[in-house]
Amino acid sequence: MWYIVLPSQQIRFCTSRDGTRIAYGTCGSGPPLVWIAHFVHHLNFDWDSPVWRPWISALAKRHTLIRYDFRGTGLSDRTGVEFTFEKLAEDFEAVVSASGVRDFSLFAMSGGARVVLPFAVKNPERVNRLVLYGTSPSGPLTAKAPPERVENMQVQLKAFEMGWPKDVPGFGTFLTSLHIPDATAEQTRSFNELLRLTTSAENGVALLRTLVESDMQDLLPSLRCPTLVFHSRQSAVLSFDEGREVAALIPDARFVPLESRNHILLDTDPAWKQFLHELDEFLPDASHDSPTGSFDDLTARERDVLELLAHGLNNTDISARLKISEKTVRNHVSIVLGKLGASSRAKAVAVARDAGFGRRAMSNTRNSARS
Repeated sequence: MWYIVLPSQQIRFCTSRDGTRIAYGTCGSGPPLVWIAHFVHHLNFDWDSPVWRPWISALAKRHTLIRYDFRGTGLSDRTGVEFTFEKLAEDFEAVVSASGVRDFSLFAMSGGARVVLPFAVKNPERVNRLVLYGTSPSGPLTAKAPPERVENMQVQLKAFEMGWPKDVPGFGTFLTSLHIPDATAEQTRSFNELLRLTTSAENGVALLRTLVESDMQDLLPSLRCPTLVFHSRQSAVLSFDEGREVAALIPDARFVPLESRNHILLDTDPAWKQFLHELDEFLPDASHDSPTGSFDDLTARERDVLELLAHGLNNTDISARLKISEKTVRNHVSIVLGKLGASSRAKAVAVARDAGFGRRAMSNTRNSARS
């Protein structure tokens, strides 16, 4: 018997533009990696899942892993939530802002890939690597989708809705069987259970419908960051040709076929080792991003700024908190990164939290006007 050792996770909340609270978690250390996982996941329960536990372990081994629960799911707000593509994109930007990362690697799965594409296209200097896994240029319910594809997706949504609340053979296990047909009994049972822990049938179908109605075909040719595209060759969720089309539309993207029937790759899959190898080769190595500076060199004001950074505040919030301009905040942040020898805001936050910053109550943080 073997065990996977997982790093500890810190869960925080941020607020999206419409006031919806989004839960996000950070774990591991190294260059920041933001992961937009498959919609069936939960920040808390993924750690006990034989499906997702190996993913967390692999992605956090060399990186500061940042992930979040979609609105309406997991630890994020579930009631009174509106689902639109624009709001999902705003949720992602809220998490990126709250986590303090300036430049980062981005890993997006399935329909979640379409959610992050507008940000990646508009902010090429912030996304240093992009990994797309098991996605398509456009969802099966877009206006341009062929009638047979639309009909197939509508049937699936109805089956999901009927099977979500109860574990009934057929409907009750339909989504799991479609996504991980070669799963072990334990993996199947766990994913079925996680599905029902993640959210309600109403929220789940509303979220999924929003994702499958989205389209990123016109954005893909505008990507300018190094991109790696994975796709399972025999996926029943999205055809192999759709994965190839994604890679073909992105300038200089590298395409890696995975010999699997599972849409969500499992650590029991023969292709799992290939997946990990390709990922490790593509993403930046933590060994090149170690801080070399000292906290002793920071002034009192710079410590104030670092304290608020460690609490997850963005520049606007820090400006209001310390009653200084955003330009002054940016200058302080730049100086702090230089003194700590940190190559990114996220790295500075990570080492600051390890040193004890961000643990005291916010009311204890200085609020003077010195600059």
